[in-house]
Amino acid sequence: MTELSLADPSTRRSGRRARVEQTVMVSPIPPGLIGGRYKPLTDAEVLRIHELTLQLLEDLGLSQLTPSLEARALASGCHVDGNGRMRFPRALVEDVIARARRKFTLHGIDPIHDIEIGGKRVHTGTGGAAPTIMDFETGRYRESTVADLYDIARLVDRLDNIHWYHRSIVARDAKTILDLDMNTTYACLAGTTKSIAVSYTDSASVRAVQPMLDAVAGGDGKHRGRPFCTAVCCHVVPPMRFATESCDALEAAVLAGMPILLVSAGQAGATAPAALAGAVAQACAEVLAGLILCHIIDPDCRGIFAAWPFVSDLRTGAMSGGSGEQALLSAACAQMANFYDLPNSVPAGMTDSKLPDAQSGLKSG
Repeated sequence: MTELSLADPSTRRSGRRARVEQTVMVSPIPPGLIGGRYKPLTDAEVLRIHELTLQLLEDLGLSQLTPSLEARALASGCHVDGNGRMRFPRALVEDVIARARRKFTLHGIDPIHDIEIGGKRVHTGTGGAAPTIMDFETGRYRESTVADLYDIARLVDRLDNIHWYHRSIVARDAKTILDLDMNTTYACLAGTTKSIAVSYTDSASVRAVQPMLDAVAGGDGKHRGRPFCTAVCCHVVPPMRFATESCDALEAAVLAGMPILLVSAGQAGATAPAALAGAVAQACAEVLAGLILCHIIDPDCRGIFAAWPFVSDLRTGAMSGGSGEQALLSAACAQMANFYDLPNSVPAGMTDSKLPDAQSGLKSG
């Protein structure tokens, strides 16, 4: 933090109390700084990836779309080929990109935490789905709980450099999917007044949490007018397949007026091409397919382009979150989203270390 003195030298008082009264803390990383200056792709490479993205959607398509969304897609000009794959015409893809919202407010539970996303403005938040957490009392890993979710939310609420809270662990003490989603949403709401994001994989959960969100917002239907809970939807199972349950959740969330974080999380070398440019193109195609579905449901939807491809360690097959290749992938996906001029999200700050040590600090940075 940077200290700026507000005191007039002629009225300066001595002592610690005076110093506290005479200063205001200004964050060195305020929300909404403009990013996107690092561009790993040339303009020609961006156009090549864009062209491949359109080709994947039109000539290959995605399989396993839900009947409800399939009917909506067919009515909008898509078609199903002989292999049961939903194909998206180039003209439809380009039209949705052109009509999508360039920016919108991601509301906080408290309006003081409202942030405007889009236009290359950068905000940082939590994320992930860790099933275990290191217990600071014992120094050992144990299964994550709802209480941990709440404690992390309270921490996020006090950190000026964290602008929104996406549930970062999976509460293993929840018995069913509905229990998990209800308690996760409650823990987030109870722990912070910033904007929250919860991963929903079931439409029943999306509908079940609406009364809770409305109660916090001030009454029936209030959350729709000022939504502060984003639905995180991993609507695809890479490569190029829809995730049936998550597509149902996506449809329910759009109908409820929630912002949608459209996540594609292929793994280069496993569920996506080992060549990084190919992994980026596949992720863009999968995310745009989700954005098209959102717009077919509601043309005014709040969609967030979340191309999150990861990297495989080719020696073991495990994900390598803290690798240099991962940083390159994230930067390239942000560059593609900026090319489309869409509000977007990419993964960052990951590490392969299992402890908060020097390796963790270096890779997170």
